[in-house]
Amino acid sequence: MYEGVSFVPLTWTDMLYLAPELALAAVFLIAVILDLLLPKAVNRQVIGWLSLAGILASLALVVIRMIDMNQGGVSAEAISLLANSYRIDDFSSLLKIVFLTGTALIVLLAIGSERDEGGIADKAEYFYLLLPALMGAMMMASSGNLVSLYIGLELLSLTSYVLVGLKRKSVLSAEAAFKYVVTGGISSAMVLFGMSYIYGITGSVDLGLISEALPQAMIDFKALAYVGFFFMLAGFGIKIAAAPFHAWAPDVYQGAPTPISAFLAVIAKGAALAAIFRMLYSIKLFNASGDPYMAKDIYFILLVLAASAMLIGTMTALGQKNAKRLLALSGVANAGYLLVPIGISITIVHSSNFSEFVFYLVAYLLMTIGAFAVVTVVSRAVGHEELKGFAGMYYRAPWTAAAMVIFILSLAGLPVSGGFFGKLFILLGAANAKAYWLVAIIVVSSVISYYFYFGLVRQMFMRSGNDDSEIRLSAATGIVIWVCAAGTLGLGLFPGPLMTWIDAVFSITGDLIMGR
Repeated sequence: MYEGVSFVPLTWTDMLYLAPELALAAVFLIAVILDLLLPKAVNRQVIGWLSLAGILASLALVVIRMIDMNQGGVSAEAISLLANSYRIDDFSSLLKIVFLTGTALIVLLAIGSERDEGGIADKAEYFYLLLPALMGAMMMASSGNLVSLYIGLELLSLTSYVLVGLKRKSVLSAEAAFKYVVTGGISSAMVLFGMSYIYGITGSVDLGLISEALPQAMIDFKALAYVGFFFMLAGFGIKIAAAPFHAWAPDVYQGAPTPISAFLAVIAKGAALAAIFRMLYSIKLFNASGDPYMAKDIYFILLVLAASAMLIGTMTALGQKNAKRLLALSGVANAGYLLVPIGISITIVHSSNFSEFVFYLVAYLLMTIGAFAVVTVVSRAVGHEELKGFAGMYYRAPWTAAAMVIFILSLAGLPVSGGFFGKLFILLGAANAKAYWLVAIIVVSSVISYYFYFGLVRQMFMRSGNDDSEIRLSAATGIVIWVCAAGTLGLGLFPGPLMTWIDAVFSITGDLIMGR
């Protein structure tokens, strides 16, 4: 059993390893002070650009550290801080690059659309509260024990609650914030309850030590182990809005400011999925010698959760008339696709789980943020977020309509898009693992999604519309839309380089298996 670890203080070298997170913390504190000192007329734009600069600086620091680690020498091995509570490895670095890039695009979208979000135009919190939320996501990707994982989860959650409710004069925003606080609190309680059981049967919160103690714990406390893991999976299932834990998502996405909806759909979801991935693979559950049947049960539950998310998400979206609610339910289905690489575990014929997961997460980031950006532009022009607002869009803004078609092709998983290859890699991985029933569900859910995705295309190209309002793009919003469109097309035309790079830098044994 776990005998305890003495306190290990941070050194100045350790602080350098934490430079990306500390940079975000420093910018956050500076932004808070500037918000108090600057006139309201100028502080929102200044703080918006300052927040973006801080995120890009953090991204540069992550990339520099990752390049250094993969050159060999003293930094070649994974770096463990605070008695393995926090890990700097290729798993965390790849995901931090995804989270930082996505949040940079979201902040840029917020800068371009902040005048359109009623009731928050003078709120600098709209920008700088994204920084601690992003830090929480980064902590979840790097956590080496259950305590630091939970702290990261709560940092992300608490700031997200405030961001969702920033439109204080909006009834929808208030309702969204209330629902998100309640469901988020239930989720956190379930995760913490499950963690307490795992700690109780293994005597440790360290993922590496849990891995060592788990085989014996499964023999002595099998029922308690089931309870612990299933409660954690249910709690994280709420965070990623996977059916049947998804009911909060449409209301919250509709009521929140659109850039915040994009943040919840991509960054918050990706962080929770990263936590599940690290937790299950770091404790070597796929190789649980104590009770292999339990490991199979847990992975099977993940696959059932993935299948229900794909089917329920797509079928519920069929009757949606609101664009943000439609994207929320699309996110439910995509949570299912992202769970598949985690749930099929590692087999002799399939070990590329992480590359499949990251590739589709990148594709999902680009197409989802791009689609939310287009919704922002259209809703500003027509005054609402209903799908009928897209009617005749091709005739009013042909290039923006073309970009939206690219995002729809990717969301639907059709060729010449990143979403196509993302779904294809996941489907082939499931086939290699002989999960043919899951392959069938992936295909069926994708076919069902064609109906509502191409209903949007029909609105843009085959409906005249009653509103001839001109659709204008701010420079910042235009950059977000076309960066996302170019990235989506790039992944569709050249998927190989990204997959090859991920496989080259990441290894299960070097980055996730934490030997003592």
